[in-house]
Amino acid sequence: MRTFALLVRAGFRRHSTYRLALLAGMTTNSVFGLIRASVLVAAVTAAGTQIGGYDAPKVLAFVWWGQALLGAVNLWGFQEVGDRVRTGDIAIDFLRPLNPQLTYLAGDLGRAGINLILRGAPALLIGALLYDLAAPPGLDSWVLGLVSVVIAVVVAFAASFIVNLLAFWVIEVRGIRLVWMITSGFLCGLYVPIPWFPDWLRTLAQWTPFPAMLQNPLDILSGRVDDGAIWMTLAGQLAWGAVLIVVGQVVLYRGRRRLEVQGG
Repeated sequence: MRTFALLVRAGFRRHSTYRLALLAGMTTNSVFGLIRASVLVAAVTAAGTQIGGYDAPKVLAFVWWGQALLGAVNLWGFQEVGDRVRTGDIAIDFLRPLNPQLTYLAGDLGRAGINLILRGAPALLIGALLYDLAAPPGLDSWVLGLVSVVIAVVVAFAASFIVNLLAFWVIEVRGIRLVWMITSGFLCGLYVPIPWFPDWLRTLAQWTPFPAMLQNPLDILSGRVDDGAIWMTLAGQLAWGAVLIVVGQVVLYRGRRRLEVQGG
C-alpha cells in the first residue's frame, strides 16, 4: 500500500507540471459548459416539466459536474500501455515488483486528483457563479458522490487498460481506441443524460460499464438520486470496477504468455 500511495503521489506531481495544459483544459471545459447548459436547459424549458428526473437546476448540475469531471475521469482512454506492448517495453513492467495494472492505476489516480483540483473545481465554480445548480441533499450525499467519482476513475481506467492490452494480439490498437472513444462518450452520459435516451438505448447503455464512468456520479452529485438509490448506484459501479479489474488481470496474464512466446 505504501508503494501504491507513492505512485499515486508521483502521478499527481507528474501531471501538476503541465500547468498551461490544465488551464487550457479548464477554459475549454468552461466554454463548452456554457454551450451545453444553454442547450439542455432549453430542452427542459420546452418540455415544461422534468425530463427523466431532471429539472433545470439538476440538469445544470449535471452539465457543470460533467465538465468538472472530464479531466479527472479518462473517458477517452490512454495509449501508453498499448505503445509499450507494441515496442516490447512492457517486458520491463513485468520485471518490476508491483503488478503493472496496479502501477498504471496508481498513476492514473494521481492524474485524476490534480485534474479535479486545478481543472475541474474552477470550471464547477464558474458554473455555480453563473447558474443556480442543484446540490446533493446532505453531507452523506456529498461524500458518497466523491466516492462515486473515485470509482468512476477506476472503472474508466480498467476498461481502457483492457483496450490497450489488445495490442498483444492486434499490435496496432488505434482503430479500436477510436471506436472506444466514440462509444464511451455517447453511452456514459457525456452529451445528454442517459435517462433521456429512448427505452431500448437506455437499457443497452445500462448493460455496459459506461454509465459507471460518468452518469452514476453525476446522478448523485446533481441530487437526482438519493437515499437507498445512492447505495444501489455505488454497488453497480463497484461491481463493474471489480469485473473490469479481474478481466484486466486475466488479459494481462494471457498477454504476458504471448509476449514470452514472441520473444523466445
